Amino acid sequence: MSERSILVPRIPTDHGLTLDLSPQDAGWTHIGFQLLRLPAGAHWDGETGRREVGLVGVAGVARVRSATGEWPEVGGRSSPFEGLPHCLYLPAETGYQIEARTDLELAICSAPALGEYPARLYTPDDVHAHTRGEGQCTRQIRDMLMEDRPAGSLLLTEVYSPAGNWSSYPPHKHDQDQMPEESILEETYYFHIRPAGGFALERVYTADHSFDQTVAPRDGDLVLVPRGYHVVGAPHGYDAWYLNVLAGPRRALRVSFDPDHVWIKESWDRAW
Repeated sequence: MSERSILVPRIPTDHGLTLDLSPQDAGWTHIGFQLLRLPAGAHWDGETGRREVGLVGVAGVARVRSATGEWPEVGGRSSPFEGLPHCLYLPAETGYQIEARTDLELAICSAPALGEYPARLYTPDDVHAHTRGEGQCTRQIRDMLMEDRPAGSLLLTEVYSPAGNWSSYPPHKHDQDQMPEESILEETYYFHIRPAGGFALERVYTADHSFDQTVAPRDGDLVLVPRGYHVVGAPHGYDAWYLNVLAGPRRALRVSFDPDHVWIKESWDRAW
């Protein structure tokens, strides 16, 4: 990836795709991300092609029809701050139609299809929600499609970070093939902020600081993590939620922490 901004421009539209990122757009190999907003009653047609897709309900309810199945209720929460997500996994070479049963916000997350896996809907009852960190680094992790669930290369989770707290913390990275300690994974962060007029802060940097960017994502923004350590802060007064999409040549999340800050994690009494 070139040294362009890690903050992805939005598409100025009232409905339809408000974000549309291909791997080629990002300058990397694996992750594609689209954010779909539809009014109640509207339809949208998609095709997975040679990729696998995870449809994540950010807000509202969708009906999804495809040759691999039909799901009358994907989603249900009124906002990502109100409840746990639905996630529909669709395999390669699958055409599908989305019908917005209510006003709808839906993330379309994709990565190369490595292997064949069946379509499956993960409901809030299937989400593994747990707390990570301590003190002002406490946040809730909501795992939807991680290594314990079948897919070719796609990994999906979301994070809720209360106002004033840090997450993706201490700064960590996953840009080298040094298994079992570290794996290579591209990553995107899709943000919502509460109240919506606020912002978060995300820093992405390498150890030698040849790449070092800090951006202030607002409600509805997408941030790329092509390489390097990364960390997110939620300013006082503004809760932060983000959806993480990860993918790479090996479907394994293994991270290395910035050695200058790893002592913070070692002082916590929580499992990682």
